Amino acid sequence: MSSLLAVLDAVEGESAAVELRARSYELLGDLTGRTVVDAGCGSGRAVAELAERGAHAVGVDLDPEVIAVARERWPAGEFHVGDAYELPLETGSVTYYRADKVLHMLDDPARAVAEARRVLAPGGRAVLVGQDWDTIAIDSDEPETTRRLVHAKADSLPSPRVARRYRNLLLDAGFTDPVAEVHTAVFTDDTAYALLQRITDEESWLAEQAERACANRIFVVVPMFLVAAQG
Repeated sequence: MSSLLAVLDAVEGESAAVELRARSYELLGDLTGRTVVDAGCGSGRAVAELAERGAHAVGVDLDPEVIAVARERWPAGEFHVGDAYELPLETGSVTYYRADKVLHMLDDPARAVAEARRVLAPGGRAVLVGQDWDTIAIDSDEPETTRRLVHAKADSLPSPRVARRYRNLLLDAGFTDPVAEVHTAVFTDDTAYALLQRITDEESWLAEQAERACANRIFVVVPMFLVAAQG
């Protein structure tokens, strides 16, 4: 858990990630005094940032360990252990819903989007953010091996290509007026190598990437999909 949190912290601190979160808040709308649920909130950074913007932010995550971390890091925040399929919230009780890098971990993303619709008040708004695991680009001297490893990682996840479906998932759930954007995260430092270690443990391939990192030649690109829609 600690190693995963360290990687997530590093990624969340990158300027592209900071800008993407800010854009997701902007697409929600006026936050002042509004209740926002952050489904799959992880260690709670977005909940804290939403609260700083005047929202009543509620973080929900299935993992009790990360909720404990979130409560320790952001003691003023509201955090609950809960399932994205069954949020611990009343029907129509929130103005905004946000899920960041969550739906690819679910067997049934459509069910989670339907749950988002349930908890949103009429006229509420949802924002989905995440990567398509088949579209990660990595510079390598072994392109065929790289392609195999990226696809193998994707195939190990419940819904690796769900990000390209965000717009249609929202429409199918009854949301309207979707806004779809793609933002590109570029990694050329130690964070890039840490990300690659989350993709594979194949030593020979990682050795080449480690050499690239030492020579300031590592290059990883992750397209991030962001879709917002009206409930």
